[in-house]
Amino acid sequence: MRKINEECGVFGIISPKPTSAVGYTATALMALQHRGQEGTGIATFIDGRLKCRKNMGLVSEVFDPDYLGYMPDTRVAVGHVRYSTTGNNSAENTQPIETIHSKLTCALAHNGNITNAAALRSRMVNEGGKVFHTTNDSEIINMLLIQEMIAVKNLERAVYNLIDRIEGAYSIVIATADKLIAVRDCNGFRPLCMGKKDGAILFASETCALDALGAKFVRDVRPGEVVSVDLDAKITSLQHPLDGFKRGLCVFEFVYFARPDSVVDGLSVYDARVAMGRALARQMKIDADMVSGVPDSGLEAAYGYSLESGIPYGAAFVKNRYVGRSFIVPNQAGRERTVNVKLNPLKASVKGKRIILVDDSIVRGTTSARIIRSLRDAGAKEVHLCISCPPFKYPCYFGTDIDSRDKLIANKYTIEGIREKLGADSLVYLDLEELLAIKPAGLEYCHGCFTGKYPIEVGEASKDQFDD
Repeated sequence: MRKINEECGVFGIISPKPTSAVGYTATALMALQHRGQEGTGIATFIDGRLKCRKNMGLVSEVFDPDYLGYMPDTRVAVGHVRYSTTGNNSAENTQPIETIHSKLTCALAHNGNITNAAALRSRMVNEGGKVFHTTNDSEIINMLLIQEMIAVKNLERAVYNLIDRIEGAYSIVIATADKLIAVRDCNGFRPLCMGKKDGAILFASETCALDALGAKFVRDVRPGEVVSVDLDAKITSLQHPLDGFKRGLCVFEFVYFARPDSVVDGLSVYDARVAMGRALARQMKIDADMVSGVPDSGLEAAYGYSLESGIPYGAAFVKNRYVGRSFIVPNQAGRERTVNVKLNPLKASVKGKRIILVDDSIVRGTTSARIIRSLRDAGAKEVHLCISCPPFKYPCYFGTDIDSRDKLIANKYTIEGIREKLGADSLVYLDLEELLAIKPAGLEYCHGCFTGKYPIEVGEASKDQFDD
C-alpha cells in the first residue's frame, strides 16, 4: 500500500559500566521499525575496536537471538533503521556509517536529508580526491567530520563546526570508543530525544524507543545543539546560535510518521491526531452512521472525529498483521491483491452503513480508490472520505519520499475531481490553518509539502538530486 515514508530512525546508548548495549539498541530499533523497514545496523566497540553488523531487512531478521546472545557486554552503541530517499536501496547504503582514520574512529547514524549533499560530494571528489563507498548523504558527513577533526582536534568542536557546512535536515548520533554525541539541525526538522536508564544515557528518534527499554525521558535535543556524553555519563552541550534560522519540525511526524505513543517536542502524537479528527468534524459536518479509520494511522483521527461529532466509532477493516515489508509484487494485479490481504472490510460492521472514513493522506490516490471500492463491495451504503492533512502538492527535500509534483494527485485534479476519481460520496481535507494550530507554544512546523514554502531555501542543484 502506497504511503509516504520517513527516511530512518536512530538510537544511541552510552553507559558508565558494561551493559547489553547491543541488545538495548536492537530493542529500541524494533520500537522504531516504523521509521525504516529496508535495512538496519548496529555499531559498537569491543576492546576498543569498532564492530558493526548491518544488512537489508527488518531488525528481527538482521539481529537474530543467536547473534545478540553471542555479543559481549559493551558500553556504547548506535543503531539505525533505514528507508531510502537519497541513495540507492542497497546493503552498502545501510547505516551506521563507519569511519576508521588516524584522527577518528567512529560510527554515525543519521535521520534526515542533506540538501547540499550533491555539491559537497562533487567538491570533495574534484578538489580533494575523496573516494566514496556509498551513494547516501550520510557518508559525506563522516568525510567532513574527519576534515574538522584534523583542523580542530576536538570531537565536540568538530561536530559543532559541521552545522555551518551541511544544510537541510539531520538528527545524528555518533559513537566513538569513549563518547556518544548527538546533534540536531538548527531548524529541528527531525525529532531527537534524550533518556536515561540505570545510569546510561540514551538518544532516540522517538520516545517510544525509550519506553520500550523502560528508560526515563530527560528532554528533547534542541535545534542546533551538540550534546556529548562520556563514559562517566558526564553531559556537555554546545548550542549553535539560532539567529536567522526558522523552526521547522516536520508536521507529518504528527500526521503519520511517529508512533501514537510517542511525544515529540513536547506534543503527544496521540493527542495531536485526535485533535486533527476533532478539527475535521468541526470543518465538515456529515450525516452518517459510523466513523472509522484506515489502519493504522487513521485510527486516532477517526476517534477524534467521533468524539466531536457524536457519531459512533467502529471498525471497518480487519488488518492482517503478518503481511510485512517482503510482501512486494511486481504487477498491478498483484498490488490489487495486496490491499485485500492487508486490509479486509468487516462486512458485518459496514453493510448498509453510511461511513465516514478517516485517513492520514492521499498521495497518488490508487490505494484510496481501492479501499473505497472494497467498502462498497462489502455493502457500505455511502463512503465519505476525510483526510487529516491538506493536499500534498510539493516535494519534500528533508528526509521523506514525497513524489515529484507530477505524480501527486492533488496537482492533477481539483478536490471535486479527486473525489470523483476515488469514488467517494464526499471528500474533505483538513485546512492548513487548523493543522498548524495543533501545537504547544514555541513549536513551529515545516509545511512545505502542502504550500511549497520551506524553512530554508532549497537551490535548484539540490532539488535535482531528488528528481531521479
